[in-house]
Amino acid sequence: MGVIVLGLMLLSLTIWLGLLCFWGQFWRVDQQLEIGETQLQSLPVVCAVVPARNEADLISTSLRSLLLQDYPGSFNVFLVDDRSTDRTANFAEGVAHAVGKPEQLHIISGESLPPGWSGKLWAVEQGINSASKFAPDYFLLTDADIEHDPGNLRRLVAKAVQEDLDLVSVMVRLRCESFWEKLLIPAFVFFFQKLYPFRWVNNPNNPTAAAAGGSILIAREALERIGGIQVIRQALIDDCALAQAVKSSGGVGSGEWRVGDNHSQCPMPNAQCPMPIPGRIWLGLSILTYSLRPYDSLATIWDMVARSAYTQLNYSPLLLLGTLVGMPLIYLVPPVCVILGAIWGNWAIALTGLLGWLLMAFAYYPTLRFYKCSPWLAFSLPAIAFLYTLMTLDSALRHWQGRGGAWKGRVYPNPDNL
Repeated sequence: MGVIVLGLMLLSLTIWLGLLCFWGQFWRVDQQLEIGETQLQSLPVVCAVVPARNEADLISTSLRSLLLQDYPGSFNVFLVDDRSTDRTANFAEGVAHAVGKPEQLHIISGESLPPGWSGKLWAVEQGINSASKFAPDYFLLTDADIEHDPGNLRRLVAKAVQEDLDLVSVMVRLRCESFWEKLLIPAFVFFFQKLYPFRWVNNPNNPTAAAAGGSILIAREALERIGGIQVIRQALIDDCALAQAVKSSGGVGSGEWRVGDNHSQCPMPNAQCPMPIPGRIWLGLSILTYSLRPYDSLATIWDMVARSAYTQLNYSPLLLLGTLVGMPLIYLVPPVCVILGAIWGNWAIALTGLLGWLLMAFAYYPTLRFYKCSPWLAFSLPAIAFLYTLMTLDSALRHWQGRGGAWKGRVYPNPDNL
């Protein structure tokens, strides 16, 4: 038995060493929007699109922060009232008048959800169609529960223009105030970065693509190039689907040979045809723009994760099985080995387990520091990972029971049935 346990621990330790050394430095938090210059050489036209469904509690703070952006160029906000029943639109209109910018806000009454669309993306589609009359250079796609720092848009535009990016996105600071938020929210960000290492996302030569739906600036040319929002109309994890579509579609600019083009149709000899150029995207963290959405209980965080965890696994039973095996191997084996080694008096197992646990805590610590949480929580990552594993299993069970993807009174049990 001791040999088997030691073997599992050595495997877990090897995996952690591989993750820390070769997995895109996912554990670092140095990809931040607020780092670097924000001087604007040009002032592109920007339109924000905000889908809002029953957001009366948060829309006043969120919309105020948008209307008070310090961006010096042309900027309009299109709020799509997605058939709210709580007077979301009335509150929004009141905020615009309160800050003296009623002409900058355009409220759109959302139409009925057609077959084949998720509710949020249908609202975004309507907002983009209405905003297109301003011929914007960029669309800012943001949620109704985000409080933007006054300089957020200016920094997003500067990043996009200076680095010639198709899409710039920031994972805003999630609320981290209650006990459950401090325990589980930093881990949510940690796991997301492990799944999509930001350095890989930001490398045009790496196929990894991701975005954070709370704050996405996308070039109009890039959106048109991929065929518009309708190409991802069924996506429940719409931010990452949009980033993947942009990154795989080809770079900005005329005359570039796009990914997926047929080289047999190239007007020049094949040797002279440009090589496929991936779309350029960037994803980072923000220390100044916040999510207002409260997750002050285990149930609310559990529902948030279970809503889309199985979708993240592409509804694959095999990937689910791999998750149910892999998560305990990576996160639970080290502390279990420490305990068993101490009980058995086998210090080789105990010390190897402790080394693995320390590596795990080392990887998690930067995220905890970013969220200003106690560093001792780094040693609770095994228990946190166990909870997230149960949430993922529950996500699959909900999908099989036809209750998957529930949000704002809508249920999307299967993307094929949207």
